Amino acid sequence: MYNRITWEVRGGISERTGKRMDSYLPQAHCDLQFEESIKRWYEALPLGNGLLGALLWGESQSFRLSIDRGDLWDTTPIPEVNSPEFTYREMVRLARLGDEEGIRRIFDAPYNHPVPTKLPAGKLLLELLPDAAICSRLRLDRAEAEVTFSWGDQKAVLRSFLHAAEPAGFLLLEGAGCTLRVENPAFGRNGSAGDGVPSISRSLEQLSYPEARQIQDDVFTGFVQELSDGSSYGILAASRVQKDRTEIVYTVGFSEDGENWLDSCRERLSRLLEQGYENCFRAHQSWWAEYWRRSGVSLPDSFFEKNWYLNHYLLGSCSRKGYPPMPLQGVWTADNGELPPWKGDYHQDLNTQLSYYSYLKANHLEEGESFLDFLWSHCDTARAFARRFYGSTGLCLPSVMTLHGEALGGWGMYSLSPTNQLWLCQLFERHYTYTGDPDFLRERAYPYCAETGEFILGLLEEGEDGLLQLPVSSSPEIHDDTAASWLTPNSNYDLALLRYLFAALERMSRILEDGQAERWAGVLKKLPQLAVDERGVLMVSPTEIPQESHRHHSHAMAIHPLRLLDPEVPEQRQIIDATVADLERLGTGLWVGYSFTWLAEFFVLQKNGEGAARQLRIFWEDFCSPNGFHLNGDYHRRGMSAFHYTPFTLEGNMCSADVLQEMLLYSEKGTVELFPALPESWREASFRSFRAEGGLLVSAGLERGAVSWVKLEAERPVTLELYSRRGLPGGGERMSLSLAAGEVRVLGSEGK
Repeated sequence: MYNRITWEVRGGISERTGKRMDSYLPQAHCDLQFEESIKRWYEALPLGNGLLGALLWGESQSFRLSIDRGDLWDTTPIPEVNSPEFTYREMVRLARLGDEEGIRRIFDAPYNHPVPTKLPAGKLLLELLPDAAICSRLRLDRAEAEVTFSWGDQKAVLRSFLHAAEPAGFLLLEGAGCTLRVENPAFGRNGSAGDGVPSISRSLEQLSYPEARQIQDDVFTGFVQELSDGSSYGILAASRVQKDRTEIVYTVGFSEDGENWLDSCRERLSRLLEQGYENCFRAHQSWWAEYWRRSGVSLPDSFFEKNWYLNHYLLGSCSRKGYPPMPLQGVWTADNGELPPWKGDYHQDLNTQLSYYSYLKANHLEEGESFLDFLWSHCDTARAFARRFYGSTGLCLPSVMTLHGEALGGWGMYSLSPTNQLWLCQLFERHYTYTGDPDFLRERAYPYCAETGEFILGLLEEGEDGLLQLPVSSSPEIHDDTAASWLTPNSNYDLALLRYLFAALERMSRILEDGQAERWAGVLKKLPQLAVDERGVLMVSPTEIPQESHRHHSHAMAIHPLRLLDPEVPEQRQIIDATVADLERLGTGLWVGYSFTWLAEFFVLQKNGEGAARQLRIFWEDFCSPNGFHLNGDYHRRGMSAFHYTPFTLEGNMCSADVLQEMLLYSEKGTVELFPALPESWREASFRSFRAEGGLLVSAGLERGAVSWVKLEAERPVTLELYSRRGLPGGGERMSLSLAAGEVRVLGSEGK
């Protein structure tokens, strides 16, 4: 086993920025605090433990916990996705004919069925005295909610947490009594879901299930709900009352837990209720203390610091190793009587990828491995789908899919785009790059990417110029679902992903020495270059330039996240600058929240800290609910976008955290740059244990605009170039280092 090597250097400046170096726990100003009752589910206090989620909100006469479970799905199949015409070959044929209606009928219409879908579990209702004044707080450091109810001189306090190590939630009410009710969602009754015609209705009443069986005795209250796919689930709560002190423990059972899930839920709740709130809370708090120890920040702008911690709180709440990864809404399915936005599914044309971008640099590896393990577990499903739908070998998952990897349909040019699978490959390759783990490279990253390479090679055709192209091409979500969305092959989106994959395969193959490197390199040579117009702007396709504001910067994938263009190479920097300037020219009228965070990623690469910070502020202030949830639309109507709706999704949250990390630490191709893109007003800042490439953990402090200290911890042998245009402690701007074989060697330094 390799022994970690630590190297630290400090300058002559007193280290005022190290005031929280020991813990970097989120401070009180990072907490969510509300001075009045919360009236909307998407503004609620969010709790989560990776499997279960709870939203606390409402008035005192009916205070609610909206309950969710991450793997709670109705997976009733859609017959149409297994029909003989639901194939890539048929989609290509119709696309070449320009047959919009045929494509919509075969590939989009199945998505209008109410099932399969993610389901809300139900709610716990606490009935206290009416008309209380309510203030509430979510403490991020301990993942505990506190709600105070006041009736003049009388006061009651509700504390709540979702146990970090047990699939159960806890409530402790002191100072008043309450009545507890457990309520199932307002599903339809007496029928079977999904057997009617497709519908655009969003109501849960479309899901016609048998009436729930109620549970009520001296200890337990809850329900059991049968679903139309043959499964069942239920919420069960147990309570104990002692004068003005009420303890409640609850869970969500699902038939995937086993046939006797209800009995096991009773046993679990009885055990936890006996242990009591305080005893269970200590184990819960210990988990979160360890989570926050993995990395931290101290920033001069408390608003930015709060949002970094808040978004990593959301990550830790809704993604845990051993549990399903976060879908669109994580573990907080909407509580509004409707199906969750976009069925709460797994979208692989941006959403899942951006949702899992921040974990690496923040050193939260296990939370990110939730998604990688999920993808790996679906390899057989992906092989079967590649074979049946695309007629190819290798593996490919549907780009809009259920928890079990089944296709849901949707706009076919994106929901069934083969290159989205290549974007999933980047998550494996990045995990290896940042951990430097040779076992992960050999056993997971390279095999997954190589099988995807075989899959896409089964689709590529040789064009008249001798170069490889896809039969049809698109770019999410340019021209929506019209015939114009079928672009001249290859779109820059498709091409950037193709070039990325085969370049990555060549690199990994050379490291592993498996003899395939020249083969992958040969494919790369047969791919066209990215299409760039006379202005130096990345085009949408070889025959189309960007002509309007658009939410998905898909044509610019080569800049970020794929990083195919190097800002240090003048010719490539010109393309980056021209493309970003063109995005600014087209404006933000048709953007959603994540579009601003994506632009901020571009600004970071340009070392434009002012621009990156501005985009983050717009995102957090104008597109996020007071509890931090990304609501997609400019719901305040502040003129940032023409979209004013409020569907909650998580990818913008995680992308915003990634942007802030990139502003503090750049790690690419052996170069580690400290504080590369900060606003000029940020003269003091620090971060701890950010992960850089190769299994390197970096901590650094900035004081009076200069780097005052740096600490490197190498988990594996690593050689790097450490750089800061603000100067390094001890002098100079650039230093070459080798951390290996139990020692640190300074290979050279330069600069002022």
